[in-house]
Amino acid sequence: MLKELLLVGTGSFIGGATRYLVSSFVSSFGSGFPWGTFIINFIGCLLIGFLWGLTSRFPNFPPQLSLLLSVGFCGGFTTFSTFAKENLLLLQTDNYTSFSLYVFGSVAIGVFAVMLGFTLTK
Repeated sequence: MLKELLLVGTGSFIGGATRYLVSSFVSSFGSGFPWGTFIINFIGCLLIGFLWGLTSRFPNFPPQLSLLLSVGFCGGFTTFSTFAKENLLLLQTDNYTSFSLYVFGSVAIGVFAVMLGFTLTK
């Protein structure tokens, strides 16, 4: 278990640091739109889809590498990629109700939770 935690932690550190660098670079161009987060979410989704495809296509894909890259790096880079992957899985299994609840509930509850947390500091 310790080895797995270290793999995930290492990947998370690298993913978080990469998110910061990409966001800082993109934000340096200036804009009212949050391009940094938008681009990070796109890249994270593309990467986790690619990794998911590799692990599905190649059963001998090392599970430690999957932990490091999918859970660790992608999780540190953006949790949106995991959210998107889970939604695709719901669609692929025809769970349209769960998909709808998950998408709209996550967005609504997420915005509400941020607002609540911010309001509690006043």
